[in-house]
Amino acid sequence: MDGIAPTIAPDQRIAVSEGDEAKTSGASGASGPRPGTYARGTETVDAILKAAHDVLIEEGASAFTIRRIATASGMKVGNVSYHFPRKEMLIKIMLDELLDSYDKLLESEVRQPGISPEDRMRMIVKLCLDDIAGKRTTRLFIELWALANHNDFVADRVRAFYQRVHDYIGEVITALNPALSPEEVHTVALYISASMEGTTPFLGFEKPWAAKMPMITAIAAEAMVMLAKSITPEQITSAS
Repeated sequence: MDGIAPTIAPDQRIAVSEGDEAKTSGASGASGPRPGTYARGTETVDAILKAAHDVLIEEGASAFTIRRIATASGMKVGNVSYHFPRKEMLIKIMLDELLDSYDKLLESEVRQPGISPEDRMRMIVKLCLDDIAGKRTTRLFIELWALANHNDFVADRVRAFYQRVHDYIGEVITALNPALSPEEVHTVALYISASMEGTTPFLGFEKPWAAKMPMITAIAAEAMVMLAKSITPEQITSAS
């Protein structure tokens, strides 16, 4: 699903802090891709990505540096920075691969023939909230939101990720409520997405009311179907 986000201009790429930046001159004689590129599926790159993922989830955004990722992967800083000179590249790949996994899940479970729009919406809500209840998603997105507060590139990648999620939800809203315009569909999709994401600090992994997530999921699944079917253009624009 790469390519859904607009190209980022050079001036939008926030510089990595000096402690994060690593020189790559020691890797200049290495074989393989040129510096700043990666070959997904190679043992080295997969180890770097796993370490980056683990650092962000287990240690948080403040620990997410090239140097810390190198230590976690058991490599030298130069080896990591040869493939990923900037930590932002790792964020991009994480989100792109996460979107790809969601897309495959939707294709295999939600976008099958014979499933009504109502049931599609229920399935999307359940898939999203089940995902939020897991350790990976609870911690990963909280840390990504923190990084996005101070890094325009990360903020843009997170925005692009959620735009794709809104598109998924919008497909079903359009089928449930054809009277809505594309802009109104996006507004409703944004509301549904925000409502689900808002459960993270309350019902996510190890959060105070995590045990209630199954009941909240059941409520949300029915509530979002009713909302998407019944909301009118006049109700959406009445406050504007």
